[in-house]
Amino acid sequence: MNRPARPLAAVLTASAALLLTACGSGGDDDSSSDKIKGADGGGGKTSASPSAPASSDGIKRPEITLSSAFRADFKNWTNSDPKLQVILNDGREQLRAKYAAVIDSEPNSEALTFYSSEATQVSARKWINQFVDDDDSIIGKVTAFNPKVLISDNGSGILFYCVDERQASTKNRKTGKIVKTPDKPESVLQYRTRLDKTSQGVWKTTSVNVAAGGCSR
Repeated sequence: MNRPARPLAAVLTASAALLLTACGSGGDDDSSSDKIKGADGGGGKTSASPSAPASSDGIKRPEITLSSAFRADFKNWTNSDPKLQVILNDGREQLRAKYAAVIDSEPNSEALTFYSSEATQVSARKWINQFVDDDDSIIGKVTAFNPKVLISDNGSGILFYCVDERQASTKNRKTGKIVKTPDKPESVLQYRTRLDKTSQGVWKTTSVNVAAGGCSR
């Protein structure tokens, strides 16, 4: 699934750059070098393509459904701090919204708008439209793992995580042609994101940078 490796929005705050240094580039959840103050690697649970999380804050979030031919697994996507868990939840749903938009050929999806700022909506739609223009969908499985999350001094959420795309492929809707993602380190991506809380309480993704080969697996 080569196209996900192309960068989306490329600007990160200084605090995000500091988090990158703290996290390192390794994907080993048990590595002491990956432990950072204020971040919790989670409890080892895996959720396979969940629907919109049950909300205890009264916010009506859009339901995101992925096709049976595609699965997004999120490993260790839990945090002992409830405030950080909400950032993880909304960051996860923003990524799932992009996958769903590709599968549905709907770059203007409600979920994408709900979880993305205006700037990241533009960059995400450019990425989604690459699939739409080629009449491609995505199949197989991606695994998001090793999330690192904190709240910066200015109140923004900083979320880094890895996505292994080596078991995913593109499939042309007309011809049925399948193109597999190369089984290379470059197919394990590091997402470096910033999220900001809206007045409604939603953590919208406001900055995204994707580094191909930024994680080991």
